[in-house]
Amino acid sequence: MNSFMGVERRESFKTVQFCYTHGFLMDEQAINFYTEDVDFQVQEVEKTTAWIEQAIQEEGGKLSFINFIFCSDTYLHTINLEHLNHDTYTDIITFPYSKTELESDIFISIDRVRENAATFEVDFEQELHRVMIHGVLHLLGQGDKSAAEKKEMRAKEDFWLGRIK
Repeated sequence: MNSFMGVERRESFKTVQFCYTHGFLMDEQAINFYTEDVDFQVQEVEKTTAWIEQAIQEEGGKLSFINFIFCSDTYLHTINLEHLNHDTYTDIITFPYSKTELESDIFISIDRVRENAATFEVDFEQELHRVMIHGVLHLLGQGDKSAAEKKEMRAKEDFWLGRIK
C-alpha cells in the first residue's frame, strides 16, 4: 500500500481513496475536478477536459486518471510542508502514482493563480490553464530545471494555450 495525506492507495492505483476520504465520489471520467477549502468551479468543463485529453494524446501519454484539486494557498502550503518539506508557497503540486501511465492528483492554489494572473497581467482563465497544462506536461516527462528545459516548457505551455481557444 502507498499512502498520501494519510490515505491508503492500492498498488494497482485503480481505486482512488483520496476522493472517498474527502467526501468526493470519483467520477467515471479520467479527468476530474474537485475543490478543497475554496469556492471555485472550472468553467467549460467539457472543453477543458477535451483540451487536456488532446494534449496528453498528442504528447504521447497514456491517461488513466488525473484529479485536479483546486485549493487555497494555505491548504497547498500545508501539503508542501508535510509531504515535500518545502516551506514555500507554490501554484501547483503534482503527485504522480504511476510510471507507465498518467495517474495523478494535481493540487492547484486558486489564490496563487489569481495573484500570478495579476502580476503577469493576464486573465485568470489563461493563467489557470497555463498552470494546469504545466502539471500535465510534467506528468508527461517535461522538466523545467535547466534554462533549456524552462524554455521548452514555456513553448509547450504556449502551444497548448493556443489550442484551447
